[in-house]
Amino acid sequence: MTVSIASHLQRFSGHLAIATWLLIGIGGATRVMNAGLACPDWPLCYGSWLPWQQFNLQVFLEWFHRLDAAVVGCGTLVIALVAWRSRSQLPRFWPWAATGALLLVGLQATLGALTVTELLRFDLVTAHLGTALLFFVSLLGLQAALQPRSPLNAGQSLPRLLLLVTAIAVYGQCLLGALVGSRWALHQCLAGSQLCTVLQSHLWGIAPTTLLVISLSVVAWLRGQHRWASQIAALLGLQLLLGWGTYFWHLQIEPLTIGHQMVGAALLGWIASAGFRSAFSPLSSVSEEKNHDVKQRQQTEVPA
Repeated sequence: MTVSIASHLQRFSGHLAIATWLLIGIGGATRVMNAGLACPDWPLCYGSWLPWQQFNLQVFLEWFHRLDAAVVGCGTLVIALVAWRSRSQLPRFWPWAATGALLLVGLQATLGALTVTELLRFDLVTAHLGTALLFFVSLLGLQAALQPRSPLNAGQSLPRLLLLVTAIAVYGQCLLGALVGSRWALHQCLAGSQLCTVLQSHLWGIAPTTLLVISLSVVAWLRGQHRWASQIAALLGLQLLLGWGTYFWHLQIEPLTIGHQMVGAALLGWIASAGFRSAFSPLSSVSEEKNHDVKQRQQTEVPA
C-alpha cells in the first residue's frame, strides 16, 4: 500500500469529521435562534449567493450553515474521487465507503432543502440531524480504517457488542432530543400538557443510555484504557449537566441547548471511533505481522 495516499486520506477524513461536528453545532444554533427560515429560498438566499443587504444575525447563521455544508460536501466529493482513482492502493471497501458518505451528503442536502421549502416540518428537521450524525460517524469510520494500529494493542480493544449497543442508544437519544426541539415539546408540555409523551420518551432514555456509557467506561478502565475511559466519563457528565440546564431553563439559554447537541454528537463520535478501531485490522503489512509472530514464537521457544 502507498502509505502517503492512505495517510493523506486519513487526515483529510479526520478534518472533515471535525468540520461536520462544528456544522452540527452551527445547525443547532440556527434552530435555537429561529433562523431556519431566515433565508426563504434554497439554495440561494434572497435570490443571491451573498445577500449583503439582508444580513443580520439570523440570516448570517442560515447562510453560513449552508456555506459550511457546501464546503464539507465538496471535501467529501474530493475524498470519493481520490479514493476511486487510488483504489488499488487502498482497502477494497474504502472507495465504496467513501461513495456511501457522498450519498449521505446528497441526502442531507435534500433534507436541508426540504426543511426550508416545507417550513421546518418537525420530521424533516429531525431526519436532517439524524443524517448529519450518520455522516459524521461515517467519516470517523473512514479515518479509522486507514489509521495504523499496532498488533500489540489488539488485545486491549473493547467489546464490539457493547460499543455497538451504546452507540445506538446515544444516537437514539440524539434523535429524541432533536424531536423534542423540533416540536417544541418541552414548552408545550409545561404550558399545556401537550406532547408530553415526546418529552418523556427522551427523559426515559437517559437512564439506560447513561448506564451503558458508564459500563463502557468501566470496561475500558479495567482493560487499561484509563485515558479513554476518563474522557468518555467526562463527556457523559458534561452532557448530563447541559441536559439538566437545558431542561431547568426551558431552552431559554441558547448556548446550553447548542452545547447539549454538540456534546451528544461528540459522545457518539467517541464511541463510534472506538468501535471502528476495534473492528478494523491493523494496516501494518503482512510481512510486519509475520515478523511479529516469529518474534513471539522465538521468545516462547525453550532452548534445546
